[in-house]
Amino acid sequence: MALKVVGYGIMVDDIVFPDGKTRMGLLGGGGPQTAWGAAAATGDGTQAGLVAGVGNDLDAVDMRPLHNANINMDGIRQTQHPTPRAWQVLEWSGLRRHVWRVPVDTLDEQLARGYDVLPASYHDAAYFHWGIDPGNTTPDQNWTTGLITQGGKVSIEPYQPPPQPLSPEALKELVSPLALFTANQAEAEGITGKTDNTDIIRAFREAGCDYLALRNGSLGSLVVDINSGEAVHVPAVPTDVVDVVGAGNAFNGALLITLEQGIAEAACYASAAASYMIEQVGMPLHLPDRDDFMRRVNFARERREITRYD
Repeated sequence: MALKVVGYGIMVDDIVFPDGKTRMGLLGGGGPQTAWGAAAATGDGTQAGLVAGVGNDLDAVDMRPLHNANINMDGIRQTQHPTPRAWQVLEWSGLRRHVWRVPVDTLDEQLARGYDVLPASYHDAAYFHWGIDPGNTTPDQNWTTGLITQGGKVSIEPYQPPPQPLSPEALKELVSPLALFTANQAEAEGITGKTDNTDIIRAFREAGCDYLALRNGSLGSLVVDINSGEAVHVPAVPTDVVDVVGAGNAFNGALLITLEQGIAEAACYASAAASYMIEQVGMPLHLPDRDDFMRRVNFARERREITRYD
């Protein structure tokens, strides 16, 4: 089956929880979490792929969540550099700090996203998704242009707010080529300098992306079709919150792979996929039971609110 969603970047997560407890050496990064979310939405990972540079130190990391989901891993390549590794420091407020634990000069090769690192089986994928540092977007703009030139659609997500809001010109340069820009509420506010969702959406509309997703933890998520003005708010699916790392990427993967159904449906699948990612530390070992997954989709579907932003 042809790929629909490709996620970029494997990372080893060392998590510091707000109470000071730690969990070390967990499989993480936007690539695995995005691919897993896409697989959860469809019930099988054969339409989801993963591109990443890794080192020989990855052997100690449990890769079973990817194997058990049948996620395509043709895009994983071993290099002479260590696998990207970072502290994920969680705060009670919901904020997260990302601190690299490997030499930053090794990251360009490990996180390469150009068309040249794609295996042939990935060339016709519909969507390509990765995380960015919004304070340093030039490499991402180059990769985005290359993929779009070949017919792909690109989705990006910041992994932290920028040190200061982007100018309207910088925001337009970043997001105008994109199919989807997705961020949590704090990141979107930091990028735009706005605190009201109407103002945030207006800023992204003027910048020119197609779809915007704003995630706000327990308050749910807002997905906007920038071109039509349609917007849907979906609640967070209730569950036991153990570890929130990766929930946003799972949301994104599920959203992308179901986006052709329209945002009102896709947002419900995305909310359901995110709910599984937060129930344990690290990634779920198996894909959800299908009946339970659809029960969670229906929970969001029955409570979604469809509005417009003009």
